[in-house]
Amino acid sequence: MHDAKLMKVYLVQHAKPKSKEEDPDRPLSNEGKNDIIKIVKFLPQLNIKKVLHSSKLRAQQTAEILAKSLKAEVINGDAFEPLADPTIWTQRLDKESEDVMLVGHLPHLAKLASQLLTQNQEKPVISFKQGGIVCLEKTDHGWEVAWMVTPELL
Repeated sequence: MHDAKLMKVYLVQHAKPKSKEEDPDRPLSNEGKNDIIKIVKFLPQLNIKKVLHSSKLRAQQTAEILAKSLKAEVINGDAFEPLADPTIWTQRLDKESEDVMLVGHLPHLAKLASQLLTQNQEKPVISFKQGGIVCLEKTDHGWEVAWMVTPELL
């Protein structure tokens, strides 16, 4: 039996960006914006106060759309780069008690999820999709996958 008060972390791969040829800053494409809006409409009301994101524009824009819907604060976080060390966030999440949403990139998100779920960041366990959300829940026995949704499902 799980305690309903256990912490959740929502891992979000940024939605689909424009190509480098279209725009070197790689903001969200129209498809990416539409995908994340679909996700937002699908989500139940989540108890999230903070949506942290990488400094890349596509992650920031994804986070802003999510945070607006969730009435959460948007924070430019650190250690979200694609090649950042996932143990930085596993340690932070161990100390965190409030639900939090992290918007970032591959391979960092996949390695973070693997580290949390299996204690081995090199063991792939989740296939992230652009604009998708993976909900992990901290239980008495460690982290577990609670649910996952991707734009293709909606």
